[in-house]
Amino acid sequence: MTGLDGLLARVAETIGTPSYVYVTDAIERRLAELRAHLGPWFAFSYAMKCNPNPELLRWLSGRVDLLDVSSIGEFRLARSAGWAARLASFTGPGKQDFEIDEAIASELGELVVESYREAQIADRMAQRRGRVQDILIRLSPAVVPKGFGDHMAGRPSPFGLDVESSSDDLRRIASLPRLRIVGLHIYSGTQSLKPDAICDNYRIFIECFRSTCELLDLTPEKLVFGSGLGIPYHAGDSGLDLAAVALGIGADLDDLKNDPRFRGTQLILELGRYLVGEAGYFLTRVVSIKESRGTRIGVCDGGMNNHLPASGHFGMVIRRNYQMHRVGGGDGEEKIDLSGPLCTSIDRLATGILLPRLEEGDVVAVHTSGAYGLTASPIHFISHAAPREVMIEGMQMRDVTRQWYLGGGEAEQLLRKENPAA
Repeated sequence: MTGLDGLLARVAETIGTPSYVYVTDAIERRLAELRAHLGPWFAFSYAMKCNPNPELLRWLSGRVDLLDVSSIGEFRLARSAGWAARLASFTGPGKQDFEIDEAIASELGELVVESYREAQIADRMAQRRGRVQDILIRLSPAVVPKGFGDHMAGRPSPFGLDVESSSDDLRRIASLPRLRIVGLHIYSGTQSLKPDAICDNYRIFIECFRSTCELLDLTPEKLVFGSGLGIPYHAGDSGLDLAAVALGIGADLDDLKNDPRFRGTQLILELGRYLVGEAGYFLTRVVSIKESRGTRIGVCDGGMNNHLPASGHFGMVIRRNYQMHRVGGGDGEEKIDLSGPLCTSIDRLATGILLPRLEEGDVVAVHTSGAYGLTASPIHFISHAAPREVMIEGMQMRDVTRQWYLGGGEAEQLLRKENPAA
């Protein structure tokens, strides 16, 4: 075996399975595509919730412009991985008082305020620290176009201020003396493979940004566009045409930047799965083969506990198999069900998938596993050992497993630091 498949085989042989593999060359290529097509308008922010591996964060530092965190634990991890606090924004509808206080005390770049209540807390904490905190106000549009895998607006939502009824809260937030509104943030839909839907969504953002800035007489320093860019998880999915997105929205972005109010505004595209998702693979080894009522079943050493999304239990309405392959290839194809090692019938990685004939000891690579894989999975369920994490740079691989999964280390201490308010 040569190339990527040879490297995956080496990971399975030398580091073991189950394991996640992150290929940095693939991320570099995706960044180049983003810069070529959307770089004329946008800076790029990485939403680390999709994959907070500390070594991946270190690698991304200097390659993407900004970072978005969604808990104080993520903020601590980011700082320990070398990210400056001023480059981070902090989103999330459930921030606790101690998280807001620590972020402000640590000179966070921007707090993304999701409600007037949260703004009041931040104002109080900023006064306590003798600071004026920069904030972005998150808006929740009234409409999300069809074509997105998940909607975080256009319906009752915990995220941001409903634009159609936000005027009073916006004015009240603007009146708080220890907060400085530097811009606005919208992330309303995820996982779209349709350029027209993405462009329509961005036009809705622009309309919301314009009307809100007019209401507040705000000349924003930053406007954050939640990207919503999707990746092809399943057989038959077509990858997103990024050039079509740029062609469809470019004139609207030019019009925005030519408006005197927005000429000095930094437009930011917040990315997660689109940046790292296709660069990741989940490796799991077949430990047992059995026949049951006419169906061939491969039982693997990693399943739902390691990769909840691939099992179909992470927002998938109708379960579909992720794309995957037998490491090392093989001749012919036959149907097989793949399950994990858990004592539950929902631990299913594939149903009736066509693969070269699998035998005990073979390794399967599940594609598009670089985002919302390990970080979204119930790794403690039934107390199996956590999977390893491996980063491949060029032809070199190294174990970058997060230490708290192994029972200790600095990263665990960062996450388990006591609540100062307790």
